[in-house]
Amino acid sequence: MYSSLIALATTPAPTPTPSLRPGLSQDQVTPGLLGFLLTAFIVVLTALLIVDMVRRIRRVRYRAQVEEERAAQAGGDAPQAADAGTVAPGVQDPAAQPGNRPEVGNRPEVNGDAGPGNR
Repeated sequence: MYSSLIALATTPAPTPTPSLRPGLSQDQVTPGLLGFLLTAFIVVLTALLIVDMVRRIRRVRYRAQVEEERAAQAGGDAPQAADAGTVAPGVQDPAAQPGNRPEVGNRPEVNGDAGPGNR
């Protein structure tokens, strides 16, 4: 009894050959050459866009790195007065004037957002 169950379980069932519905031809249900060419074009275009995007991101990263190095060199040559909390002689501090001091609620965010009132 068990051997017949094992034989039935391991013997694959014959599958019918696939056929199309009456009235359809093979060219009507497959993408054909035009579908292949359009898909290949989209793949190549996507690959080129990814390569261009990576190049641009790398360029921006390098520019930021160069700017940081320049700022570090400029900061090392002459100490900045803003770090010490004082203003250089002969230069008027714009934040000391009452109209220029940002209020706590009106201060722009670090990410460039103008705040909750300007959305």
